[in-house]
Amino acid sequence: MTSTRPYLIRAIHEWILDNGLTPYILVNTKVDEILVPEQYADDGKIAFNISSSATKDLYLGNEGIEFKARFRGTPTFVQVPTRAILAVYAKETGIGMAFREEPVEGDKEEKPLSKPSIFDAKPLRPALRIVK
Repeated sequence: MTSTRPYLIRAIHEWILDNGLTPYILVNTKVDEILVPEQYADDGKIAFNISSSATKDLYLGNEGIEFKARFRGTPTFVQVPTRAILAVYAKETGIGMAFREEPVEGDKEEKPLSKPSIFDAKPLRPALRIVK
């Protein structure tokens, strides 16, 4: 089954624009296959203004977001895989949607706790006894 994340990103982005606000994305810069100006990252995260006035050739796809922007006057191509997007929100209000941070490849994934099954337990002795 495909991820809902790219669809939600596009929907929130459209909603923000429809309300005359400025769309931003928060990105995890520690994810592989990411092209961002890392010198502007803070603690492994960077926020981007993805409005039409701040970007050129913005593409919101299922695999990621791509656009061209200027950083201190330098033209830069930005490519962000969908799994690296931590949030999409309106700058003015902070309203939007945050996503769970997916583990970076190579990190140990937490294993879910397994519930004990009634079939795993040892059979108990019968609790019945003869009464005279």
